[in-house]
Amino acid sequence: MEKAIKELRLILTVENLDELISFYRDTVGLETSKEWHEDAGNGIILDAGRASLELIDAKHAARIDQIEVGNRVSGPVRLALRVSEPVATATEKLIDGGATSVAPPTTAPWSEVSRIQAPDGMQITLFATSTLTD
Repeated sequence: MEKAIKELRLILTVENLDELISFYRDTVGLETSKEWHEDAGNGIILDAGRASLELIDAKHAARIDQIEVGNRVSGPVRLALRVSEPVATATEKLIDGGATSVAPPTTAPWSEVSRIQAPDGMQITLFATSTLTD
C-alpha cells in the first residue's frame, strides 16, 4: 500500500530569520532545499532528513521533561533531532553556535539525550537512537 503522506514539514514563523538560518543551516547542519527572497517575504526550506510526528499528552510531556531536564519546561512544541555524532559533541557544537543549554547530556530509557534552546526559544532534544526503522 502506498503511503498517503510523503513528507512532514514543520513551518516556523520567526522575527530573526537571518539569525535562525545561520543557526539551523550553518550550525545544526541542515541542508538548504529551497530559499527565496521576494517582495512578498523571505524564507528557506531546510532538509532535516526523515520526519515523524510524535503526539503525546501533557502527562507524558511532563515525564519526558522530568527525565531529560529535571522539571517541566517545554511548551506545546519541541523539536527532536537525531544526531550522527555523539550527543555531547553535538550539544557543545550547537551551544558554540548560539544555543543555550537547558539540560546536559543524560541517558533516557530510549536514548542518550540532551536539551538545548535555539536562539528563537525553540527547545530541541538531541538524541542518538531512533525508534524508526532505517
